[in-house]
Amino acid sequence: MKYFVIGDEDTVLGFSLVGVFGMQATTAQQAMQAWDKALENPEHGIIIITDEVADLIRPVVNRYLFSETFPLVVEIPSPNSKQGPPDLRAVVNQAIGVSL
Repeated sequence: MKYFVIGDEDTVLGFSLVGVFGMQATTAQQAMQAWDKALENPEHGIIIITDEVADLIRPVVNRYLFSETFPLVVEIPSPNSKQGPPDLRAVVNQAIGVSL
């Protein structure tokens, strides 16, 4: 099982440092392209997506959050989140269990 991350440039770069492939998205169209890319590989068992990008395609994300069993979707805070910028090391550790 593999992870796939969808988010802003910093988030995707941070996850790539621990070997997680992903795609950057800043528009709804880019978010849908990344989402489709994540779903086309059956080995992607967990999709990590930032809250801001998830909001761009909320109906699609919610369908997987609330009804689908696979892949697992994990929403994480983005750097511009209302909660303040997250500690990227803590987010990676929490999402995939890898300590940087």
